[in-house]
Amino acid sequence: MKQINKILIANRGEIAIRIMRTCREMEILSVAVFSEADRTSLHVRYADEAYYIGKAPSAESYLNMEKIIEVAHTCHADAIHPGYGFLSENASFAARCQAEGILFIGPSAEVIDRMGDKIKAREVMSKAGIPVVPGTAGSISTEGEALQAIGEIGFPVIIKASSGGGGKGMRLVHEETEILPAFRSAQSEAMEAFGNSAVYIEKYISSPHHIEFQILSDNHGHTVHLFERECSIQRRHQKIIEETPSPQLTPALREEMGNVAVAAARAVKYTGAGTIEFLVDSNRKYYFLEMNTRLQVEHPITERVTGVDIVKQQIKIAEGMELEFQQDQLAIRGHSIECRIYAEDPDNNFMPCAGKIYKITEPLGLGVRTDGYVYEGYEIPIHYDPMISKLVIWGATRDESIRRMRRALYEYKITGVKTSIKLLERIMNQPGFIAGKYDTHFIKNNQEQLFRNDEPDDCDDMVFIAAYIDYLSKLSLYQDNHKEFVPAQSLWKKIPYIHHF
Repeated sequence: MKQINKILIANRGEIAIRIMRTCREMEILSVAVFSEADRTSLHVRYADEAYYIGKAPSAESYLNMEKIIEVAHTCHADAIHPGYGFLSENASFAARCQAEGILFIGPSAEVIDRMGDKIKAREVMSKAGIPVVPGTAGSISTEGEALQAIGEIGFPVIIKASSGGGGKGMRLVHEETEILPAFRSAQSEAMEAFGNSAVYIEKYISSPHHIEFQILSDNHGHTVHLFERECSIQRRHQKIIEETPSPQLTPALREEMGNVAVAAARAVKYTGAGTIEFLVDSNRKYYFLEMNTRLQVEHPITERVTGVDIVKQQIKIAEGMELEFQQDQLAIRGHSIECRIYAEDPDNNFMPCAGKIYKITEPLGLGVRTDGYVYEGYEIPIHYDPMISKLVIWGATRDESIRRMRRALYEYKITGVKTSIKLLERIMNQPGFIAGKYDTHFIKNNQEQLFRNDEPDDCDDMVFIAAYIDYLSKLSLYQDNHKEFVPAQSLWKKIPYIHHF
């Protein structure tokens, strides 16, 4: 058992700050690393120490293992927490930390390697008796193999990259003419994104629900689940809203899937915090999808309904401590929803919208939590994921949680860049979501109601406001020189939504 006194967080933005907050509560020193683009980021200010690690591109900074290890030695960090993304599921990095005598807050390199490869993960789960989606037993490397496999599986199918995630290297195929173009583009995108062109093919489940179970496992053979998260509201195979408990699961199915998730974690001798992800069809039949061997973006909603600080548990497990609770001591209390706030334009194919934050007003009140990293005057860089914060709501019931989320989104004002806030508001008011009757096709099936341009645009408002400020400065000079008053009412009429400020 080793006590951790200082942790280097090998990440940036909101997740770095979230980890640092737990460190501060545990009286553990936190170390930030930052790229050239993140010199003014809030995580740099919040940390006890901060070190520059390279230029803006991730390959030269947050993915630079050598530099991060060097900083860990320089600052005498006992451990490294990778957060999510970047090096969090990199087996080589976990192995390197171990070789350098630095605790890696996560599972072993062997487990990361085995579960990070989706083909290997399917094989492990099949042997453990965990249901998997019908598909190829191994990777497919030639067009002939792809044609043969799809002929045996039957349409529709989905071609998936063996490595990575986030929807990259995935192509849905409905008919024969689509096979070869989809196969080639999936391989190409997989190679570009993950440096590995390996793909496999699965039967595509229509009307699927994406449901995941949070797992905690210590080094003493104890494993529990912290119940499920419903993650079916997605765009481009990436989640934008999550909730717990899932409106799709019955108590009996929840218990059954939770037990299967625990069995899946034990099958690979997992330690730390992880997630077992399932696809659930319209008949509530479930299949293993993948395992994420790291902290998930949406972990706060689980924390909110269980009262368990997952990051704190990660640290304690890394120190060699046993879990403080057993499965029968855990329960779901109330309902929680998370909305991911992206700096992007939903009405323009979700185009990222980097730029300067002019004004921000975050929601407050009972049951409201905001995990973010931007502030007024901060310029969002173009080099990284466009998510800038997570709005987490708790209510005693699902209905109360939805109503509270609507209120919080109404209060959440960000000007200077386009954001996904208005889209999220529309989703919260969509009858299918309110009724809990939705699947991963929700956004595609509700495009007409969700995407429209009949509401004020904060970015456009900023143009007028900036013009007005410039006008006032010129007016002041004019008055000093001519002692005359020039009215500004004509410009004020162009700023009908000035109340946002």
